[in-house]
Amino acid sequence: MYAKPDSNTMTTRIARAEDAMDAALKSLSYRLTETEDSRMAQKIPEAARPAAVPAPLNGLRNDNAPAPAPTAEIAPLPASAKRVPDAIATGRPSREEAEAAVRTLLRWAGDDPNREGLRDTPARVAKAYGQLFGGYEQDADALLERVFEEVEGYSDIVLVRDIPFYSHCEHHMVPFMGLAHIAYYPTKGVVGLSKLARVVDTFARRLQTQETMTAQIADVIESILKPRGIAVMVEAEHLCMAMRGVQKAGVSTITTQFRGAFRNDPNEQVRFLTLVRNKS
Repeated sequence: MYAKPDSNTMTTRIARAEDAMDAALKSLSYRLTETEDSRMAQKIPEAARPAAVPAPLNGLRNDNAPAPAPTAEIAPLPASAKRVPDAIATGRPSREEAEAAVRTLLRWAGDDPNREGLRDTPARVAKAYGQLFGGYEQDADALLERVFEEVEGYSDIVLVRDIPFYSHCEHHMVPFMGLAHIAYYPTKGVVGLSKLARVVDTFARRLQTQETMTAQIADVIESILKPRGIAVMVEAEHLCMAMRGVQKAGVSTITTQFRGAFRNDPNEQVRFLTLVRNKS
């Protein structure tokens, strides 16, 4: 047999639960609408109004408005992403320090930097580096600022091919060299043909990868000239592959960038490649 429940005990438990519920509801602060705020202000004298009390639960929402989307932090671009990097970081070594570094490398290679044939080599290397890596001191954007708009309405393809260049692999500081070919469809005018060759030299005379250099050439021409289309092809031989590693000489690497009309129309790509390969 089951004992009959005590009605007084059950009533007490229900009362306690109701009291707990009332206390929980009273602890929540609900924001009144503007209309309700004005009505309450009319009923309560100003002197009797309590001071504003912050909500006891921060972040509690009592409406159906969507929560604001979190603001995503945008990471800064790495230095390698800059089209024209800062000339040289603060604290650039002096000429004397650069020559001392060359003497250290000569000793590490196993030779005597003080012998007659190598005595002036550190100075020669420092001078040569100033020319080989002179692209850090040049601004490719500035090379394309002057545009010739009086071209008698010419809007067909402009192609400059077989631009020779010499660069250095950023992984081993070993040269790679080859030819660059650039074509574009002008919209507002054309630039001097030599300027395109200078753009190639600006990016080639830095520590590079062939892929990055190809994209940089296309980027600067696209951003300054805003042509209807642009095509860039770079073909080169890398001595870091011929002289070391697998030691395979004569291997050619080709990279391309197609923008605008050249990207959207395969026929334009065929036309560009035909003009580049047709040497007659």
